Amino acid sequence: MKTNKPNGSGGARIVKATYCSFLGFKAAFKHEAAFRQELLLCVILLPFSFIVAATLTQWLLLIFTLAFLLFAEIINSAIEALADRISLEHHELIGRAKDLGSAGVFIAMFMVVLVWSATIIRVYFW
Repeated sequence: MKTNKPNGSGGARIVKATYCSFLGFKAAFKHEAAFRQELLLCVILLPFSFIVAATLTQWLLLIFTLAFLLFAEIINSAIEALADRISLEHHELIGRAKDLGSAGVFIAMFMVVLVWSATIIRVYFW
């Protein structure tokens, strides 16, 4: 069966998709200062997660918030790259798209602060 998908199908598609994901991580690290900063935050907080969390569930919540922050930044960076490819001139809709992506990152960062703070308070001060 022929497919119109450039990455093929079956196992070959999984291999190509994994490679494309690697290229995405590489591009985010190379071109996005915000991604590098948030990745550094995650690298710093990861060892502390083992100290802060009292249960497996708490640890998973701490880790998931960090992963979600990186996810949000990658999506925001993708939106910005597409918007810049379309036009570097100011346009209301492009500006809105970039602002919405930024708002998504803000929500993810707020989740990190909220979940980490609540976990620390619960484990050490409650």
